[in-house]
Amino acid sequence: MIDALKCTFVLWLYGLFDTTLNCWGVFQRPLVAGTLTGLLLGDLKTGVMMGATIEGIYMGVSNVGGAAPSEPCSATIISVAFSILTGADVSAGIALAVPIGTLMQQVNNMFFPVWGSLAPYWERLASSGNTKKYKLQLLLFDAFIGRLPSYIIMFLSIAFGIEGLQIVFSKLPDWLLRGLSATSSMMAAVGFANLIRIIWSNEIGAFFFVGYIFAKYLHLDTLPIAILLGVVAIYTFYIEKRNIEMPVLAESEETKDE
Repeated sequence: MIDALKCTFVLWLYGLFDTTLNCWGVFQRPLVAGTLTGLLLGDLKTGVMMGATIEGIYMGVSNVGGAAPSEPCSATIISVAFSILTGADVSAGIALAVPIGTLMQQVNNMFFPVWGSLAPYWERLASSGNTKKYKLQLLLFDAFIGRLPSYIIMFLSIAFGIEGLQIVFSKLPDWLLRGLSATSSMMAAVGFANLIRIIWSNEIGAFFFVGYIFAKYLHLDTLPIAILLGVVAIYTFYIEKRNIEMPVLAESEETKDE
C-alpha cells in the first residue's frame, strides 16, 4: 500500500508541475518519471534504465490536436514498479509499457466529455473577472479532479495488481518470456524509427548514417556520439546564422549609402 501511494504521488507530482509551471509534458516524460519512481521505490538504477528505454519507445509519439495514442507517464511508473517490486526481468516490464499506456489514455479519453460539460461553469467564472478565484480553482481542478481517474487506477494497479502480474509471469513458459524480451528490445527501435520519420530531411539525413558508423564500426557509446554530433550541430547552426545575417547587413549598408 505504501509503494502504491508513492507511485500515485509521482503521477500527481508531475501533473502538478505541468499545471503550475506550464512544462508542456517535460516532467511527465518516461526518463524523468522512471528515475523518480525508482528513487522512491529504492532502486534508482532500474528506474533510470527503464525510463531511458521507455523514453526511446515514446520519443517519436506526439499529440496531434490534443489526441494522444498513449500515456507514457503512467505506463512508465507502473512498468518500473512492476520490475522493482516483483524482481521481474526488466524486459518484461518494458514490454508492458505500451499496452498499459494505451489503456490509461483510453480511460482518460472516456472522461473528456465529463470535463467538457463543465465549460459553462468556467465561462461564467471567467466572465466574472475574478482572476484569482479562476486561477485557484483551475489549479485545484487540474491537480486533483482532472486526473482523479488516473490516480485511482494507478493506486489500485500497484496495490492489488502487481502480485497478480507476478503470478501470471511466473507461469509463462521460457519461450514466451524470451519473446517478450526480444519484443522489448525492438520497441525502442520502433520508437526511434517513428522519430526519424517525423524529423527526416535530406539536409540532416547524413547525420543518421554518421551516427550508425560511429556505433557499429567504431564501437562508440551513445554519450560520446551525442557529444560529437552535438558539437557539429552547434557549428552548423552558427554557420547558417552567419549566412543569414550577412545579406541583411549588406542590405542595411546599401540603405545607409542611399
